[in-house]
Amino acid sequence: MFTGLVEEVGAVQALSGSAESLVMTFTAKRVLEGVETGDSICVNGVCLTVTSFSSSDFSADVMKQTLSMSSLGNLQPGSPVNLERALTPTTKMGGHMVQGHVDATASLLRREPGENWEVFTFSLPSSIARYVVPRGSIAIEGVSLTVAEVSENDEWFQVSLIPTTLMNTNLGSLVEGSTVNIESDVLARHVEKLMKAHRE
Repeated sequence: MFTGLVEEVGAVQALSGSAESLVMTFTAKRVLEGVETGDSICVNGVCLTVTSFSSSDFSADVMKQTLSMSSLGNLQPGSPVNLERALTPTTKMGGHMVQGHVDATASLLRREPGENWEVFTFSLPSSIARYVVPRGSIAIEGVSLTVAEVSENDEWFQVSLIPTTLMNTNLGSLVEGSTVNIESDVLARHVEKLMKAHRE
């Protein structure tokens, strides 16, 4: 589990393998502190298992299912990535519960600059639209954010990003048309299932 509070922005160092299975190597610094083989690191919102590491990078195996469900397969050497270590008993819970299990990908439709923030409008995949509500939580590229607005027809949603988020994550480098990983709030999914079971 993760909080959605990005610890650092790393980069793709190398890719090897095929469309069936990739070995991805990422440059990093902070998230390598205390790392061990088998630890989980959230990369752009995707929970990956560390298979090897050095003082300046780590590698992970990325299977076909992950490549098909996320945007990791679109990354190239040099691509910036958001990194976060898994929760520990002493971690501050400043965001929300992020599993690192991507539900869908979305596209950035618009960026609208403001005086103190920017409004990002993303397409809303129909498969998760019912879980996305104004003032609810959502993870975009592994970043815990609050939904500002959802269209009446559930075709798009908006988030407002402050300068700190734009500077300390890779969201600031997004352009219109960029594909991002989306994880809806796991609590909403559990509530839906419990309510369905109750009605039956």
